[in-house]
Amino acid sequence: MAAGGFKEFVAGETLDQDEINDYLMQGVLVFAGTAARGSAITSPVEGQFSFLKDSDALEFYDGSAWVALETDLPEFEFLLVGGGGGGGAGPNDAGGGGAGGGHLAGTAIIAKGTNYTVTVGGGGAGGTGGGIGNRGTIGNLSRFTTPIVAIGGGFGGAAGYSAVNSPITKGGGGGSGGAGGASFDGGAGNLDNAGPGISTQGNDGGRGRYGTDGTINRAGGGGGGAGATGGDAVSGSGGNGGNGAANSITGSSVTRAGGGGGGNRFASAGTGGTGGGGNGAVSGTAGSGTVNLGGGGGGAGNAGTGGAGGSGIVILKYPDSVTLTIGAGLTSSTTTSGGFKITSFTAGTDVISY
Repeated sequence: MAAGGFKEFVAGETLDQDEINDYLMQGVLVFAGTAARGSAITSPVEGQFSFLKDSDALEFYDGSAWVALETDLPEFEFLLVGGGGGGGAGPNDAGGGGAGGGHLAGTAIIAKGTNYTVTVGGGGAGGTGGGIGNRGTIGNLSRFTTPIVAIGGGFGGAAGYSAVNSPITKGGGGGSGGAGGASFDGGAGNLDNAGPGISTQGNDGGRGRYGTDGTINRAGGGGGGAGATGGDAVSGSGGNGGNGAANSITGSSVTRAGGGGGGNRFASAGTGGTGGGGNGAVSGTAGSGTVNLGGGGGGAGNAGTGGAGGSGIVILKYPDSVTLTIGAGLTSSTTTSGGFKITSFTAGTDVISY
């Protein structure tokens, strides 16, 4: 039998018996074993396939060796949480809570021997008092391969007393896992809307409030969480942060990506949502979101400082037969349970492969 592989025929060429049998009649050459294949194909061609009956193995020639074709690639379960948004602040008033980071879970098949980028998103910074427009900053995204991304949480709105609506004094809008809570910036008795969150990763922020008496109701809304919308500011209190979402990829249920509570100028501030959301404050510095839970920072009052958002996390679960190669730029830990490895990436960015 002649060596198979690829041959380009030209117009008018006559095919002989060996060429017909070798190139046209057999897409995959079948042999009893490697010895029979070696005798028949002395000069294999890159891309050529063969089937070995003794081992029931389908192999291809990669240019230097016969390699088994993998038809059962391992499935990777993943959980990504983006960094939480920073809480807002403002002069003698109150800021909205930052949103929890985007929360994304699913499965993926990735190729052997290919590098994939993993990034753990950091939390956004809290706003500082002393001037109108001191909102927090959005959290940073977390990534597992290019298309699989958890967006960072939206910023908490800045709390400036103004009779004119201004985009800079509203909570973070679309493009965040959850929207940050709004400050107030309307006239007496108005509720100021926060922007919407991404429905697959987070929820809307709560609305800020300015009371009719101009004293007790200068309050920010709560930041949206992965599991619930942020609470509106109410009479005498900032809005509570939205609760996060629970996931059991590590073997036990953990709630992540809670929104930060809204701040208040005079009375009480909102509490952070379950899953790492920071508490709002009446004065001083609001609570920060919890590290590696992607919680939003709390909003501040009385020219205080908004809480920082908590950093996110990337968690992968895969068969324990797989050995990951992890770049030095990533901080990670791995446990093994029930036939699976669970690798948690808690900081950094670099590539992984197996």
